[in-house]
Amino acid sequence: MIDETLNTDNIKVQMRKGILEYCILSILSKNDAYATSIINELKEAQMIVVEGTLYPLLTRQKNQGLLKYRWEESPQGPPRKYYSLTERGRQLLLELDVAWNDTVKTIKQLRINH
Repeated sequence: MIDETLNTDNIKVQMRKGILEYCILSILSKNDAYATSIINELKEAQMIVVEGTLYPLLTRQKNQGLLKYRWEESPQGPPRKYYSLTERGRQLLLELDVAWNDTVKTIKQLRINH
């Protein structure tokens, strides 16, 4: 039985926050996207995110040279800012893929041994 004093939801939230930037890069590796579509995809994947969380991450990744953006006219209102990966962002994503796979392998090994 799980100790009631542990907040498992908080632990899950912290785990998701830790991989959110990786998830953003992964989404943008498939297609260019605007913020609302990124949020929707993250929500569908149960990586619950609100705009207030996403925009600072997108700005930081852009400032790090991982993302770029362009404005496109929208048939449903104001122009939309579409984000895409830079070559630097694609390279980081490849490195994060390796790191993620190593992490999963380590966790599986720890779980098997206990």
